[in-house]
Amino acid sequence: MTMTNEYNDLETRFKYLISNDKDRKFGLWVNTVGFERIPPDSPYPLKSHPSGYFFNTQKGRTLHEYQLLYITKGKGIFASEDMPEKQVGKGSLFILFPGQWHTFHALKETGWNNYYIGFEGAVIDNLVKESFLSKEKPLLEVGLNEELVSLFSQALEVAKADKMSSQQHLAGIVLLLIGTILSITKNKDNNVNQKIEQAKIIMTENVLKSIDPKTLATKLNVSYSWFRKTFKDYTGFAPAQYFQILKLQKAKHLLIESSYSVKEISFMLGYESTEHFNSLFKKYFELTPLKYRRSTAIQKNKPA
Repeated sequence: MTMTNEYNDLETRFKYLISNDKDRKFGLWVNTVGFERIPPDSPYPLKSHPSGYFFNTQKGRTLHEYQLLYITKGKGIFASEDMPEKQVGKGSLFILFPGQWHTFHALKETGWNNYYIGFEGAVIDNLVKESFLSKEKPLLEVGLNEELVSLFSQALEVAKADKMSSQQHLAGIVLLLIGTILSITKNKDNNVNQKIEQAKIIMTENVLKSIDPKTLATKLNVSYSWFRKTFKDYTGFAPAQYFQILKLQKAKHLLIESSYSVKEISFMLGYESTEHFNSLFKKYFELTPLKYRRSTAIQKNKPA
């Protein structure tokens, strides 16, 4: 497998959703969810977004919805009518409120990666009314947290699949995001935890690539012996084993949700051979990939 030093290189993905009257009666619905990768020296914002979301960063904008934006790489600038201009970076999360002027952009020299989700509803209005979220505190330094990245990624997958009741599923994810954010701000992680969380995020965002734990430790500016021991203490797994499990979990998702062949999935995940992939999959899940796909298909097709 080839090795690269360029991590956090997911491509930009986004989805815009439509809500109906029943979705709105639920009290919370999602309008947009996405991941943006802005490389250094790139124009910002991207022109591929609809006119309601594209804006001139010098003039700023107001939205009709709430948004959560979470930066996992790079640096940028954020300002709102209730907060003067401030530099933000990895681990920063800002909340946009409907009707509140704001602006933000990635720094040209660093670019950034950010996850975002936009939503509306009386449920969120009430959280703001009860001061769980505040327009006067739109910027939260939550630090790098793999659980948040996982929730944003899950929202992207649900939005992409667009199945029945997907809006209610997304509403649940939004509430879990907010609850997790509030918990993190009350229980700040220390620097050691941040290093491990950063490593976990890099692994999650590069699950289709190859990552060498020693190179990753170098990127995090820590020794490999410290990184390996601390990572295992923190997660219960050595870094290479943790990354292997992430790959196999991704394989399970692809086997269920896609029509790719086992051979194609093995290649996508960077395994040297389909036989090696089959062997590892069976070791962890006690079924071959093909038998796992068939068993889940049978469960799906069973009458309710």
